Amino acid sequence: MTNISEIYGSMVFNEHTMQERLPSATYKKLLKTIKEGAPLDAEVANVVAHAMKEWAIEKGATHYTHWFQPLSGVTSEKHDSFLDPTGDGRAIMSFSGKELIQGEPDASSFPSGGLRATFEARGYTAWDPTSYAFIKDEVLCIPTAFCSYTGEALDKKTPLLRSMSAVDAQANRVLSLFGEPKRRVVATVGSEQEFFLIPEDEYARREDLVLTGRTLFGWSPCKGQELEEHYFGAIRPTVNEFMKELDDELWALGVSAKTKHNEVAPAQHELAPIFTNANRAIDENLLTMEKMRLLASHHGLVCLLHEKPFEGINGSGKHNNWSIAADGKNLLDPGESPMENLRFLVFLVGVIQAVDDYQELLRASAASAGNDHRLGANEAPPAIVSIFLGDELNAVVDALIADGEDGFENADRVTMDLGVAVLPRFLKDSTDRNRTSPFAFTGNKFEFRMPGSNVNLADANTVLNTAMAKSLKEFADALEQADPADFKQEALAYVKRTLRDHKRIIFNGDGYAPEWEEEAARRGLANHKTTADALPCFLDEKSVELFEEFGVLTKAELFSRYEVKLEKYNKLINIEGRVMRRMTRRTYLPAIIAFATDVANGINAFKAAGTTAPTSQQEALLDKLLSGIDDINAALKEVERAASDVKAIEDEQEKANHNAHVMLPAMERLRQTVDDMEIITSRDLWPVPSYNNLLFYV
Repeated sequence: MTNISEIYGSMVFNEHTMQERLPSATYKKLLKTIKEGAPLDAEVANVVAHAMKEWAIEKGATHYTHWFQPLSGVTSEKHDSFLDPTGDGRAIMSFSGKELIQGEPDASSFPSGGLRATFEARGYTAWDPTSYAFIKDEVLCIPTAFCSYTGEALDKKTPLLRSMSAVDAQANRVLSLFGEPKRRVVATVGSEQEFFLIPEDEYARREDLVLTGRTLFGWSPCKGQELEEHYFGAIRPTVNEFMKELDDELWALGVSAKTKHNEVAPAQHELAPIFTNANRAIDENLLTMEKMRLLASHHGLVCLLHEKPFEGINGSGKHNNWSIAADGKNLLDPGESPMENLRFLVFLVGVIQAVDDYQELLRASAASAGNDHRLGANEAPPAIVSIFLGDELNAVVDALIADGEDGFENADRVTMDLGVAVLPRFLKDSTDRNRTSPFAFTGNKFEFRMPGSNVNLADANTVLNTAMAKSLKEFADALEQADPADFKQEALAYVKRTLRDHKRIIFNGDGYAPEWEEEAARRGLANHKTTADALPCFLDEKSVELFEEFGVLTKAELFSRYEVKLEKYNKLINIEGRVMRRMTRRTYLPAIIAFATDVANGINAFKAAGTTAPTSQQEALLDKLLSGIDDINAALKEVERAASDVKAIEDEQEKANHNAHVMLPAMERLRQTVDDMEIITSRDLWPVPSYNNLLFYV
């Protein structure tokens, strides 16, 4: 039995450990840096470095690394030992404040989107004291930012931290108008991570899964998710053992893994942590994904984090539950009477304005080659960004837009009585959930459901935070000159005016309904269905002005993100196309031809035996196989032409457009021709595990 209280945070240099191991004065100075953003001096860094080293060595660490998030979307680390040889042939273990604060990895091999040339190799990592150091695999990992020699951000953490500072500054301006003292305001995040677990031996036989993370071919399983029996069902023993080990590892790393359950699709699962500040939450989610991939092999499994590994069943998302809190108090909590809670209304309206004004940036922040297969597929939100508020808040908004409170009454809490005496009564929530909405209010936070399972959430939260800072700044700019005696009246007028201007983004209906797409177009909402369509909004002057106004990203840094995402999209499609062509020629066609030959030989054998039994069924099957082989070759040539055409295109955006609208449809047609043969080819000859094998196991 795991003793959670003993192992939780045992491998983390957290505040509790700091307080135990640091001198009181040093601890207070470091805490001031962590809590208030005060500068950290070298003397404090040296003391912290020594204590951190001693603690890490006691825990078995031999090396340290600056752990950072390059633009590739994963994490990176270079390990250096604590070893310091002495002149007499011995060695001591050392770690200085300078080594804690700054590292110097080679920056030339990381994507930079044109910020750096290949020969310009120098880069720097800088300690982020607001995210705790931890020990992983005998290595002390120090969360850091990553920048170029000339100071540009080459990572995802730096702009996230800048956006959090922007929210803090602008939220405090708003709070001061309500007569509240300066507080530490942070964006908070809870990330619900969905994933698939499949047998390792079957995975190894699927070249497409190994090389691309998704099945490029495969007929739907005989039984999918239509019985709706997997969701919240009993967790199979093999998976449960994996989840127990995962919990232990994550708890030791201070990751507050809270909820685990089966998801809707067969072999699909979810893990959700408790909320924490956005910076730490994203670091911890990246750690979680790494541990999932690593630990699955201990149980004969493979963890798939691709957004759409299997056609025809639900893909995987990563729901980004986002709010903002002042010294731990949630600013998006409506309280018992939201209509009378003016401060809440101001922050709510700020979110509505932010999402409406920067809907295209939010869509782009969740854009990827994998996620394009998931969004809008009756399993995830559509590619149209909208906000769901629920009945009670929607009534508040309608009343405010109507310029008054007439007809509005705060909803009384309803007691749910299930009609059985022994069952307890309980209070009904003030709002339902809308699983078809990309941005839904869920009681005291917003759930941004667009991001895919494989994404680094720093992108989405950087956009959210910066757009929110913009909304709050506009409110503060408008109200700071108001007479305090008129503040409430003018603030309420501002709220009403802003709601009228941005009410188009509010939609409480079924996001899967075909008519919503038409309605959204009438409202003027963007509908970027592919990554190629979504990414150009990074180049819009509106986007540049937003990020530059708050010092989150320079124009060059923003454009670099666009270039990196675009290049990655094109490379992924290219890899998928190459794998499809290779598997078609070397895996599927030989198997189908072999089966067709067996059928033909069987027909000839029957006829040679002089039997009078009809062979029409065998001959019809042979015709289907031969016709299918022709169809496959025709579709294969179409994919080859599309791949050849894209090589001749130099501009990356044009390549992306071609990949999205020519290459991918051609690949889909090739898939269909091969899949049509799977269900008529002998199981003994079919060369790869089917969906039935991959998704249903003990």
